Amino acid sequence: MSHLINLHLLDIITHRYFAMTAVHFKTINTDGVDIFYREAGLSDAPTLLLLHGFPSSSHQFRNLIPLLSKKYHILAPDIPGFGFTTVPEIRNYKYTFDALTTSIESFLRELKVQRYSIYLFNYGGPIGLRLAIRQPDAIQSIISQNGNAYTEGLGGFWAPLEQMWATKTPEELASSRESLKGVISLDFTKWQYVTGTPEANLHKIAPESYTLDYALMSRPGNTEIQLDLFYNYRTNIELYPEFQKFFKESNVPILAVWGKNDEIFVPAGAEGFKKDSKNVVVEYLDAGHFALETNVEEIADAILRFKEKFGL
Repeated sequence: MSHLINLHLLDIITHRYFAMTAVHFKTINTDGVDIFYREAGLSDAPTLLLLHGFPSSSHQFRNLIPLLSKKYHILAPDIPGFGFTTVPEIRNYKYTFDALTTSIESFLRELKVQRYSIYLFNYGGPIGLRLAIRQPDAIQSIISQNGNAYTEGLGGFWAPLEQMWATKTPEELASSRESLKGVISLDFTKWQYVTGTPEANLHKIAPESYTLDYALMSRPGNTEIQLDLFYNYRTNIELYPEFQKFFKESNVPILAVWGKNDEIFVPAGAEGFKKDSKNVVVEYLDAGHFALETNVEEIADAILRFKEKFGL
């Protein structure tokens, strides 16, 4: 009899283990958009929303998800304009960061997620922080992996975009957009992955990562979408004071785990959190912008230690 009970318990434990570690690939229609997302972990665990950036997709989290799914309910959507999320032409979608935030907000509402932690990276930073200032009570904690909220965190990478934002006539803007089309290239996509990565770690960067990003960026009409978002990015910087006010007033725990060699968002962006939050942990990695490609175990370990420290 005890043998049968032990077998039954083993079956329950095994089923629960696979339920925690399996990654599911799903699509949900919300806000008139078919949002593709990855889901893992048990639904009764604390939810962690993983928000990717330019020019990537939820694919960038493929190695992180299994390392966190025993402790979190993971949701990793592809933001409209990226990855495998599709926007019907009839939707007449306006690609602004406000619109992207509304789509992700609708995604969370559809899945009945009321409280969650957010992982911010690149474009995921201003999207996640717009969610935070819209619904501050929903945010349990913030994990920023090179997700910026400070002007001092903007590296030299942004100079061409700052010129775009400063244009004063439609003709100047059109000329600036034309000059930035070269950003949507395989070489530049690869540059974002490899720059700042120590030579000893370059072998860890899977070529399918930047190749997939470029292939998806190259779909018809996508270049114009990205140029729209480049121009609209200025509105995120205008919101930095509101984001910083949220850090001060909410005291939400913040982990800034930062590739210290990033030329897009430099380490001063990580240091900025210390000015506005009493509950902040800052850790640096010998890595570039896409630190998950080379330092995923360190990042996962930092997140789990952070979770335990603040009882999340």
